[in-house]
Amino acid sequence: MNRLERFYKIDQVLQDRKIVSRDTFLSILEVSLATFKRDLEYMRDRFNAPVVYDNDLRGYRYESTTNSKNKFSLPGLWFSEQEIFALITMQQLLENLDQGSIIGPHIQPFLSRLDAVIGEGESSSKEIRKRIKLVDMGRRVQGSHFFSEVGVALFKRQRIEIQYYARASNEITLREISPQRLIHYRDNWYLDAWCHLRDGLRGFSLDGIRAINPVNKKAIDVSIKSLDQYLAVSYGIFAGKSKHTAKLKFTPERARWVAAELWHPDQRGSFDESGAYILEFPYSDDRELLLDIAKHGAAVKVLSPKALRDKVHREHESASRQYER
Repeated sequence: MNRLERFYKIDQVLQDRKIVSRDTFLSILEVSLATFKRDLEYMRDRFNAPVVYDNDLRGYRYESTTNSKNKFSLPGLWFSEQEIFALITMQQLLENLDQGSIIGPHIQPFLSRLDAVIGEGESSSKEIRKRIKLVDMGRRVQGSHFFSEVGVALFKRQRIEIQYYARASNEITLREISPQRLIHYRDNWYLDAWCHLRDGLRGFSLDGIRAINPVNKKAIDVSIKSLDQYLAVSYGIFAGKSKHTAKLKFTPERARWVAAELWHPDQRGSFDESGAYILEFPYSDDRELLLDIAKHGAAVKVLSPKALRDKVHREHESASRQYER
């Protein structure tokens, strides 16, 4: 029984029996007298538990009190050590998502309460945070100055007008959009929205927004199912109906890693006689796919389609020429 469970057990026994001897508590809790006293002191200090020792009745009981300022109640949720670890890990992930965004101020009160509930010791949240490090490689340093504005428009179901910089075309366009869903992908934020200029769903990188203004119109709603279909059928962050199927062959050595990775929800994978791993999945836009293939270098070979194979070949030839003397 951990400390959190003992607090509930102490409360339950006092509620059921009214008067409980010291020896009874030690037997039920299976702890030393020193640990039991520390638990009681903690309950009194942190939760205003009115536990007193009655010399006449030779046992512990709850003292009746009408002081509303010191009303006693145990928190509604307790966490196991595994749950605490998961919560602290999630907390660090949230803190890393977007420095200076709307997330930070709202997560801090929860963290303070979590620290108070968990307490000190080997499993305290402060101690766990020392033992966890999340590295957010790939996050765009520029960040997004409009995270809050986008979030407000998203939740209020309000249209916004944005000046959007597209890196691919190196152009800035003015768009009126109906925000649908925020996505955190590969340490960067993206917004799925209905673009009224293009009359269709589009994905926008938040760090590509250069200016934003509210529009006094209600956002149109696209069903979650449609949003999922829009994103899930494509490869990576580039959405759209899949037009091609990539077929990649990884060396037996690289297969030890790739065979355990999810590249696409509809992927198919198999090993050939040599131990090489054959991976197949649909895609529409090959920009992100080309980058993922390139990072494996000579450990991967594109089998099909020919257009993708040729693009990868040209990229390798171009890279090779960079090193020619």
